[in-house]
Amino acid sequence: MKLLSRTEELLLLTVWKLQEDAYSLTIQEAMSRLLDKPVSIGAVYVPLERMAKQGLLETHEGAPEDRRGGRRKRFYRVSAKGHAALAAIDAIQKRAWATWSMPAGIAEKRS
Repeated sequence: MKLLSRTEELLLLTVWKLQEDAYSLTIQEAMSRLLDKPVSIGAVYVPLERMAKQGLLETHEGAPEDRRGGRRKRFYRVSAKGHAALAAIDAIQKRAWATWSMPAGIAEKRS
């Protein structure tokens, strides 16, 4: 299985967290809050579409909305393949971080 990029990982986790409300704008807003910095819609939409094509996400369209000129929202949901990719990256990260500890004196300097 191909490893997820950090962006893909965070997007999948964000989609999972948003559940039924996961569409591009809510995902963008949640990612901006998570990263504590603005995230462009393109930085969200392009990888979402790529992950949908890879089978990591499933998509469906909502009902047409008058306030959107009759356009539908495209909703995302983490697929079984996406959950497996998250589990794999979680296991790798746990192994990678298992022996790491903050070097002495560093924690005090960060405060």
